[in-house]
Amino acid sequence: MTEDAAPEFLLYPDIRDPRVMVAVPRARRAAMTVLWGLAERLTNLLIETREPLIGQIKLAWWRDMMVLLAADPVALPKGEPLLAELQATWAGQGGLDTLADAAEAMLLAEDEASRGAAAMAFGTALFTLSGGGTGTRWGLLWGAVVQSEEEDAHYLFAAARAAPVPTGAAFVGRRALLMLDRWAAAIAAADGERRWRSEGLLLFRVGLIGR
Repeated sequence: MTEDAAPEFLLYPDIRDPRVMVAVPRARRAAMTVLWGLAERLTNLLIETREPLIGQIKLAWWRDMMVLLAADPVALPKGEPLLAELQATWAGQGGLDTLADAAEAMLLAEDEASRGAAAMAFGTALFTLSGGGTGTRWGLLWGAVVQSEEEDAHYLFAAARAAPVPTGAAFVGRRALLMLDRWAAAIAAADGERRWRSEGLLLFRVGLIGR
């Protein structure tokens, strides 16, 4: 693979990447895989939506399903594979609706401040559900990825570069999330340009020694 080659699925640092997943406790891997699958579904919905009202309707459905997952998981509708996986790993657990809330905030954002706030909210929600730590820099990078306008993406890359650098202590016991934070920062430092070889070396180093 050349320096500029990109796996099609890898739009942003993802815990499901095998280099990161190895740092997730084995007992949590199934739940993390499904959680980040939900995040991907919501992300793709944002990227593909051309009419905000339609996007809101779809996000509202996912929000309702996440509330139902927490309150009455056996009542979830059948036929949606992701819902079945969530039912198997997240039944009775709350908080997943916060991802849909943040995605909707990004969908409706009309200025830089609101886009930044929505991006940080999505990253914070996803990292909290994944075990903790700060998801601010990852969230700002994610926000840049979903932008259709290059100027908006560059603003969020710059915001990620300017965000405070969390210490390793903020990720004690959560090495996978530390890897994602450092990985996101490296991509933001290059203004979104992907440098696959150096990213791989970074993941190896952070995964091995935590810095």
